[in-house]
Amino acid sequence: MKYTLGLKRIDWYIIKQFLGTYIFAIVLIISISVVFDINEKIDKFLNPEVPLRAIVFDYYMNFIPYFANLFSPLFTFIAVIFFTSKLADKSEIIAMLASGVSFKRLMLPYMISAAVIAIATFVLNAFIIPPANITRIEFQNNYIKDKRVEYARDIQLEVEPGVIAYFGSYDTKSRMGYRFSLKHFEDKRLVSNLTASSIKYDTLYQWTIMDYMIRDFEGMRETITEGSRKDTTIVIIPSDFLIAVNDNETMTTPQLYTYIKRQKQRGIGNIQQFEIEYHKRYAGILAAFILTTIGASLSSRKVKGGMGLNIGIGIGLSFTYILFTTVTSTFAINGYVTPMVAAWIPNIIYSVIAIFLYTRAPR
Repeated sequence: MKYTLGLKRIDWYIIKQFLGTYIFAIVLIISISVVFDINEKIDKFLNPEVPLRAIVFDYYMNFIPYFANLFSPLFTFIAVIFFTSKLADKSEIIAMLASGVSFKRLMLPYMISAAVIAIATFVLNAFIIPPANITRIEFQNNYIKDKRVEYARDIQLEVEPGVIAYFGSYDTKSRMGYRFSLKHFEDKRLVSNLTASSIKYDTLYQWTIMDYMIRDFEGMRETITEGSRKDTTIVIIPSDFLIAVNDNETMTTPQLYTYIKRQKQRGIGNIQQFEIEYHKRYAGILAAFILTTIGASLSSRKVKGGMGLNIGIGIGLSFTYILFTTVTSTFAINGYVTPMVAAWIPNIIYSVIAIFLYTRAPR
């Protein structure tokens, strides 16, 4: 046999079949998804205010890679099940095993293909799709349904160690906050307390406080300073506390890590969605290998039901994986498990299934 990069012709054959079927599954299912999405939003798209160019380039050109990557586990599973069942149905798997190729060796091209998908999925998820999501979500907010958070109440966060800010309320349209306070502690002792009836956001970290009073404490001595208007620097921006449902999808993985770390330091607790998104991006790498192992082990045996039975079982398992991921994410949001556990539980459970099916695969 001919060797290329240490791989035999049969290896390249399986890799091409795997990746080719994977791409075909993406094209087929995403095409159907686009048709359903157009049907659902057609009344919005027919609005004269919505430009056709924005629909095509701002929305669908970013919609397609987003959903293709989102359901990559499903496409991986379908691809493996489909082409492996086809090989088994034609007795090609039996011929390979009969020629002395072990099932373990047969899994090599599968794992190489899974690695290609895992790396591509991670790179897309971590660096390419988040910037594209900004354009897609902006289109949705402008023309479909506005999910931007423009108002918040009872906001408390740590500006820096020992400095606590509080907003009674904040409105993003007017860029105004009301009943604002800024407390400064040293060794758990209050040394300064600024209160203001209102505060306005200007530019990065630049705020204007109005009708303010500053109380400085030094031992038993208190100094009071009052004024009607004061420009000041406070290391806060509205996006620190105005968190929309899709914000986690617009950050690259390094940005997501920095944001989570910063928000935790500031004592902001409602960031579970960001933590789940962060851990899911890494869990998705292992998912490609787990689902490939399950699919290959499940469909490599020739069964009386033919390809249809294997494909049905494969689609069922892939949908349960996606459903299980959604359920565990909900548990994390409600505080029953940590975001890290929520992201990795499906992989742990399906790893057990993969090992069990692998041991029962034809030898």
